[in-house]
This record gives sequence, structure tokens and C-alpha cells, in this order.
Amino acid sequence: MTDEAWWRSGVIYQIYPRSFQDTNGDGVGDIPGVRRRLDYLKWLGVDALWLSPVYPSPMADFGYDIRDHRDVDPVFGSLADLKGLVEDAHQLGMKVILDYVPNHTSDQHPWFIESRASRLSPKRDWYIWRNAAAGGGPPNNWISLFGGPAWKWDAATRQYYYHAFLPEQPDLNWRNSEVRPEMLDVLRYWLDFGLDGFRVDALWALIEDDQLRDNPPNPDWRPGKPESARQLHRYNGDLPEVHAAVAEMRAVLDGYSDRVLIVELYLPFDRLALYYGEEARGAHLPFNFHLISSEWRAEILAKLIKDYEASLPPGAWPNWVLGNHDKRRVASRLGEKARLAAMALLTLRGTPTLYYGDELGIPDGSIPPEQAHDPVARCDPGHGRDPARTPMAWDASANAGFTTGSPWLPLHPDWAKRNVGAMREDKLSILNLYRRLIALRRERKTLQFGAYRRIAFDDGCLVFERAVEGEQPITVALNLGDKTARPAVPSGSRVLLSSFLDREEAPLSGALRLRAAEGVLLSSPD
Repeated sequence: MTDEAWWRSGVIYQIYPRSFQDTNGDGVGDIPGVRRRLDYLKWLGVDALWLSPVYPSPMADFGYDIRDHRDVDPVFGSLADLKGLVEDAHQLGMKVILDYVPNHTSDQHPWFIESRASRLSPKRDWYIWRNAAAGGGPPNNWISLFGGPAWKWDAATRQYYYHAFLPEQPDLNWRNSEVRPEMLDVLRYWLDFGLDGFRVDALWALIEDDQLRDNPPNPDWRPGKPESARQLHRYNGDLPEVHAAVAEMRAVLDGYSDRVLIVELYLPFDRLALYYGEEARGAHLPFNFHLISSEWRAEILAKLIKDYEASLPPGAWPNWVLGNHDKRRVASRLGEKARLAAMALLTLRGTPTLYYGDELGIPDGSIPPEQAHDPVARCDPGHGRDPARTPMAWDASANAGFTTGSPWLPLHPDWAKRNVGAMREDKLSILNLYRRLIALRRERKTLQFGAYRRIAFDDGCLVFERAVEGEQPITVALNLGDKTARPAVPSGSRVLLSSFLDREEAPLSGALRLRAAEGVLLSSPD
């Protein structure tokens, strides 16, 4: 794969459609709303937008329980709206990526309705049905990722079916010879539609142990952690057979030009790297979420980056993710280091993915229990994801310009000041920092394709260099400490950009002095 592949140099921007922009006043974001805001995304400088699911759905898990893989739910608009969005994005030079959910369907999907009708149904084996255990009860001890048993009793046919997530999300049986081609045809349908790639949801859960062996307990589990973490998902996650399915997905995309396959995996680097596939026949980008879970200290990030780079197979392209719809927002996790995190995300080697609203420094929302929507909040109290899904704040008008109706979730608490309109005008805002970083990344092949070399991690700082033949190297210095630091950098360097946006284009007259939680980009001397 050459450097010319757009997903290598590009910046991906995740949109949670329910929360981006509403156009019909029902309080729920929609596809026409995304289309309306394409000019903003162009101004920001991103290269691709990734849409969380917009398929027809009963919305038990807000689109991840799919009733029809080849249409759009009316709450989001229509197929024509999606086609218009794709065409408009392409005209503006942006790509469109869609979530692909192969692990499960809705229990209202026609396939499951037919599968559930009878033990003799032709589609019975399209899902995972099993008899009760010898003494009664579920076939094994597996826990749902959303909490509670992963098996649901069906009184009509007197068997259990398996659901890795909600009972309303029965798992497809990817060992079935009819399921695989049917789901691969879904990919072809959307590629023919004009989409530029997919983010594959919950890939690691795609195939289960054929013997349904019990999972062992997790010795590291402690009260307060998600219930699903009580056990190690040895027999219903990250099985070797998943790799063959990924290779089949990749083969479909390889039949089209310029497409990308991204897969969701929360795995250690050694296991994550395997999803690139043998001879690069797996995913283009197995998502690397380690910036989300890592402690932001210089020595820890230095080791993290080193280990990740060392794990990559030959020819594999790295990627970094700072936030998403399932995790706490960057501003709430890192506080004043959110600017520093933006600089790290957009200067490390590899494709960056950012989550809508993080460019505004939006914190987690405050969701009263009676306004919670996320099923996780009901199944596993204390671990709901609604706080990271609050509506985008566009301006200081009613409902932040998101809707003329009542927003489906409360706005984040700082929306009156932390909104696109206000922050575009503030030259020192985190929004303008993101825009400047993205623009600098687009201008410099050094930041797109340059090799990574760590210089130091001392005095609470991480310092690294990006370099590519034919361009001046760029040094990145990040003060992850809580006090002023003076890291060693190449003498004669010139400040290109500070994370505070209050100094730039200034040659260093002496040692570099970094304020707490400040990062700078330095142009190395000739």
C-alpha cells in the first residue's frame, strides 16, 4: 500500500448522528443535519467523516440493533438523503465511512423473526441457539458485555439464544455458510452506493467457541468495574477464526478502488497487530485505543508509543484514537491536558481519529437518571455512555443551534460559551488549535508520513521528532507535568506552534521553557 492512500494522510472525524445536527425539530440529529454542517467540517480540515449507524432500528441500542442492513431509519432521513450527503462530501473532497455491524442484528430483523419461528426454520442456524444446561439454566456462564447473562430463553421453541450485548441484539452465527456471504453482500451494497469504507463494530466478538466452554473469572476485577469484566472473555472474544472473516471483508473492499477497512478492537498491541492480517490481507486500520486508556505521563506515553511501533508488522500503518461514543470525553479525562492531547494525536505517526465535539473541549454531560437513554446505564449502573453523546453546540442560541425542538439528551453544561460560533472567533480557542494542527499536518509531509524518533522523556516531558526525506524535521515537545519544564531540544529550533496558540514563528534564544500542560512544535535547524 502506497503513501498515496487517502486514509494514511487523512484525518477521520467521527459523527454520532443523533447528536450532531437536527433539521426537523424532533430533537434527534439526522443526515440532512450532517449535510448542512459539511462546510464546518471542510473549514476544520478533516478528510473523512465516519457515521455511527443510521440503519433502520428499534433503537434498543440506538442503531447498533439493525432491522435492515440496506436502508436508512426514518429518524435520520432517507437513502436519498444519505446519497446526497455522500455526493456533497465528495464534491468537497471528503470521504464518508459508515459503521458496519456484523456481529448481531435486532431481534426484529426478518432473519431473526424467521429463525425464532421454529427449530426447523431454514434460518435457525443463522443465530446461536442452544439447549439449556443439563441442570437447567443457560448453556454456559458467559456474561453479556452490557451486564447480566449472555443467553435469553425463548419459551416458544424452548431453547436459549446467545447475545453478546442486549437480549434485543441476538448474535449472528458466522460459522454458518449462508450468513457469511449474506453479510459480505451488505458490504458490496454500500460500496456500490458510493461509500468510501467501513468501521466494523465489535469485531473481536464475531465468533464464539464452538464448544461453548465457560469463561474463567478475571482475577483483576474489582467492585466498580463493569460487570462484564468479572470474567476473561477467552471463549467468546478474539478467537483465531475471526481473522479469516476479516480477510474475507478485506477481499470485498479490494474489489473496489480507494476504500478503507477499519475495525474496532480493544486489545493489547501484540493481539491488535494480528488484525492487519497475513501479507496485509486484514484490516487497513485496526483501531488503537490506547491513548484513551493510558495514563498521560511522559514515561508511560513514551513506552506506549515505542511498544506500538514495535508491534506493527512490515508495511502496516499505525493509527491513534483519542475519543469515541463509548468512552468519557477527552476534556473530562484529561482536563487542562486536552490541548496537549490534541497536539499528540495530530503529530504522532499514523492516521488520527477524533470524535465530534472534542475539538471544542466539550466535557461529559450531566444526565439525570430520568433522562438517561443508554441501555448500559440501566443494565450496568454507573457505566452509561450518554454523557459522551450530548448534542453538538453550534452557537449560543436556544438549544445551542442543535434543534428547534427538545434535544434528545441535555446539552453539555458549558454550551453557552463552548460552542462553534464563539470558539471560531476566539483565536486562542482549542477549536482553532485543532484547525491549525490539521492545517499544518496537511501542509507537511513530515507530519503525514515522517518516521517517528523519540528524543527524550525527561523533566516530565515527552520529546520526539518526525522526519521525512526532502523536508525539514519537526520536533514535538509535550510537557505532561504540572510545572514549568525545560526539555532538551535541538539548538537553534524555531517555535512553529504552541498548544496555547500564544507564541509561534519565534526562534529560541536559549533553552525551551514549557509551561505546565503546554506542547510546542519546533522547526529543526537547517
